[in-house]
Amino acid sequence: MPTVEQIQQILEPLFPGLMGVRLVTLEPERVVAELTVRADLCTAGGILHGGAYMAFADTLGAVGTIINLPQGKRTTTTDSSTKFIGGARVDTTVVGESLALHRGRTTMVWQTTIRSAEGKLCAVVTQTQLVLDA
Repeated sequence: MPTVEQIQQILEPLFPGLMGVRLVTLEPERVVAELTVRADLCTAGGILHGGAYMAFADTLGAVGTIINLPQGKRTTTTDSSTKFIGGARVDTTVVGESLALHRGRTTMVWQTTIRSAEGKLCAVVTQTQLVLDA
């Protein structure tokens, strides 16, 4: 299994790197990361944009799938459902925890909870990742 540092290196030049996603934990059934809520990721009023929540969660579910892929496979998201619960203010940090609900040969399903640094639930995202030949 790749290390946090190896996957972080892959993310850095891509959109998750631009957003500032920082991986913390990689396990076969669990991925944890942090994201600093910057002004450029917010809506008017200094609240994390819904699209930023979704992109953050999508990254974690994709990473979870990638670390579980057999050799010669790749992945893409086929669907995602987001429930917005609460806001995260600018200059705070949110923590995303993505848990595997299903790790199959052709699909994987991940559920990501995003919480404020104080533990307040901000969003819940469930996504399906398709497993494809590379």
